[in-house]
Amino acid sequence: MSKKIGFIGCGNMGSAMLGGLINKGFSNKEDIIISTRSEKSKERLESKYGVLGVLRNIDVVKDSDVLIIAVKPYMYKDVLEEVKEALRKDQIIISIAAGIDLCDLHEMIGEDFKIVKTMPNTPALVGEGMSAICPNKNVNKDELNYVCSMFEAFGSYEILDEKDFHAFIALCGSSPAYVFMFIEAMADGAVKLGIPRNKAYKMAAQSVLGSAKMVLETEEHPGVLKDMVCSPGGTTIEAVCELEDKGLRNAIIKSMDKCAEKSKSM
Repeated sequence: MSKKIGFIGCGNMGSAMLGGLINKGFSNKEDIIISTRSEKSKERLESKYGVLGVLRNIDVVKDSDVLIIAVKPYMYKDVLEEVKEALRKDQIIISIAAGIDLCDLHEMIGEDFKIVKTMPNTPALVGEGMSAICPNKNVNKDELNYVCSMFEAFGSYEILDEKDFHAFIALCGSSPAYVFMFIEAMADGAVKLGIPRNKAYKMAAQSVLGSAKMVLETEEHPGVLKDMVCSPGGTTIEAVCELEDKGLRNAIIKSMDKCAEKSKSM
């Protein structure tokens, strides 16, 4: 029997998750209900995805087996207070908010509910997200497997201890920004060397995509793959030496430290 899935809030990340669930055939449109803040958003999402839209959050709660809270972190307390009376202990409640811990959710609604703290990153928008998943003690193995299979619909996932979510934010939550900066810098270098800007962005992005795919599919150590490109006395090792001299690795590691520290303080 398929589960009814409800979304409270359906912004960029919620929409990415919704689209992934439907496009990958994980869930039927008829089994999904979403709440939005305006009639205009409701009509747009109903038209785009063919799901049922409502304007009251509590209607989503009442009609869902799995409830995804996809609102901004600062809205969690008010939203959960609003729907608390309709929550059921057999529901799976999924949080996707940074800075909202399991203990926060327990304080907001109680410790007897099945709650899964998750964190997808923005590449979920194109079906290539990387998500962290952490269930509370009330979620059984089958329910956790169900949640994990949901997140595979828009990328990949890892089950992590909650204490490791700050590191995950530095590694995956924020890293798309680092990669975009790297792509932009590569394109700037190409433009400096005479390649048109539109072609430079495309070629830089494809090179990053292909390189990442090699790491995942070959399962070789990144250093081994790097060495394969660096011919003795060649062009690549010249560039690699310059990157080492300018402290590329150290800059990335230190930036991730700063990112994790900020996450802990929020």
